Amino acid sequence: MDSFLYSINATVPIFLVMIVGWVIKQIGVIDDHFANVANKYVFKVALPVLLFRDLAAADFKSQFDVKFVLYCMIVTTIMFSGIWICTEIFMKDDTQKGAFVQASFRSSAAILGMAFIQNMYQSTGMAPLMIIGSVPLYNVMAVITLSLFAPGGGKLDTAKLIRTLKGIATNPIILGILTGMVWSLLHLPMPTILNTAVDNLGKTATPLGLMAMGGALKFGKAFARPKPLIACSFLKLVGYEAVFLPLAVLLGFSHDMLVAIIIMLGSATTVSCYIMAKNMDYDGDFTSGVVMTTTLLSSFTMTIWLYICKSLGLI
Repeated sequence: MDSFLYSINATVPIFLVMIVGWVIKQIGVIDDHFANVANKYVFKVALPVLLFRDLAAADFKSQFDVKFVLYCMIVTTIMFSGIWICTEIFMKDDTQKGAFVQASFRSSAAILGMAFIQNMYQSTGMAPLMIIGSVPLYNVMAVITLSLFAPGGGKLDTAKLIRTLKGIATNPIILGILTGMVWSLLHLPMPTILNTAVDNLGKTATPLGLMAMGGALKFGKAFARPKPLIACSFLKLVGYEAVFLPLAVLLGFSHDMLVAIIIMLGSATTVSCYIMAKNMDYDGDFTSGVVMTTTLLSSFTMTIWLYICKSLGLI
């Protein structure tokens, strides 16, 4: 019972805040413009500041784990390659292949994932290292996939790759992590005034980001393709966890490392999948459906995975 309560306390508060966001959107307290601006603020300001704060205050040199970062990189690559191959074999609709592949492996490792870890450990834990190992690969692989499968015939050219690499290099979250790493490695002091300001900004990331995610949920044509939506959601929430989580345990990962891996493997599909699909001429309805389905169901699946690991004494 203690393990179950631990898991519930880790997940349910996160989704209650998202539900609040959805409800206040329905009654007109916030609108689409607010949700979009809030998402932009969290991505570009609050979340990078939060990551900087935790890394700058930590002994990053002693916390850096090469094996953990390599695990995140290799598993992300395997997930992407495996689903690409399976999609080529089993999926007949070429116009949806790119959206399916992208939505099935890109996790909401930043906003939603960070909320989980903060709720459990009151800090970002090993999430920054997980982001370093997986998020840059998410971005590159998403551009490759959506370009090659683009409706009407796509191609991956040098310009797209350069834009992608530039986007990674200027990604606010990556910059926040790198700045925090440098601050920690140089043992720079954190004056009280700066520390308080940074702390206050960082505290806005989780609640505002979750409410904005809830406010952005939209129903409609999102569930027009139920079979691929169910398959994609199953892979995102259950399939990868079932395959790669036992491997993580065998490799000796536990506690905040294992929680970061659970988030990487089985958290909801990120909203940026929808934005990127729309910008690259996909209809966006399928991706929107996967984002909503995985966001809503991950409250149950994440609870189950955390409960299993807590019961086994791994977290």
